[in-house]
Amino acid sequence: MAITHEQYITDKKGNKSAVILPIEEYNELIEDIHDLTVVAERRNTDTITLDEIKKRLK
Repeated sequence: MAITHEQYITDKKGNKSAVILPIEEYNELIEDIHDLTVVAERRNTDTITLDEIKKRLK
């Protein structure tokens, strides 16, 4: 996802201090962060083979 509609809030010196995003882009970022969190949490879990999954589904 490429953010293309961001706006910045600047201080008196012109330094960027905050960003405004369209809600759709914000929600996509939150979803991406959630997905990455789930991946990180599951990184050390045991894996199973495709054959094992097929057996469990029967």
